[in-house]
Amino acid sequence: MKGWGWLALLLGVLLGTTWARRSQDLHCGACRALVDELEWEIARVDPKKTIQMGSFRINPDGSQSVVEVPYARSEAHLTELLEEICDRMKEYGEQIDPSTHRKNYVRVVGRNGGSSELDLQGIRIDSDISGTLKFACESIVEEYEDELIEFFSREADNVKDKLCSKRTDGGFSKSRVRKTKWCQPS
Repeated sequence: MKGWGWLALLLGVLLGTTWARRSQDLHCGACRALVDELEWEIARVDPKKTIQMGSFRINPDGSQSVVEVPYARSEAHLTELLEEICDRMKEYGEQIDPSTHRKNYVRVVGRNGGSSELDLQGIRIDSDISGTLKFACESIVEEYEDELIEFFSREADNVKDKLCSKRTDGGFSKSRVRKTKWCQPS
């Protein structure tokens, strides 16, 4: 009977490691998909479009402290995007990397609504996958909404790596450092 205890312990460790890797792959995929979708939507906005920000109170001298900022990266636009962006996870499927056996999440519906130009070979598409990816996306948005808005309000390079891969010096503010490293830097 002593051998069964070690076997159970070994099985528990193996299952825990497998679950942790699946969770890491899922959060990495959700983070990367979230960044892709936000970048796509920001790029679609007319760069000339602006929104007024600031106080609408009238100062004693009769002036107002209002400034115009580009709409694409405004807090109002980013907040609006974050409210609906995770619904797009239904447009993603799961693909297993043959060399690492890690799960990747890839867009299976083209931006124009069709899938004719995409290679869907080896990609699993079902409601369980899109549902868990959507839940992971919503969890990230819920926990890091302020940091996401702060980060996307400024233009940046390598957004996916900065947001999804860095442990402490990425896009999230130092006051709420993310302890988890979801993705390996690309």
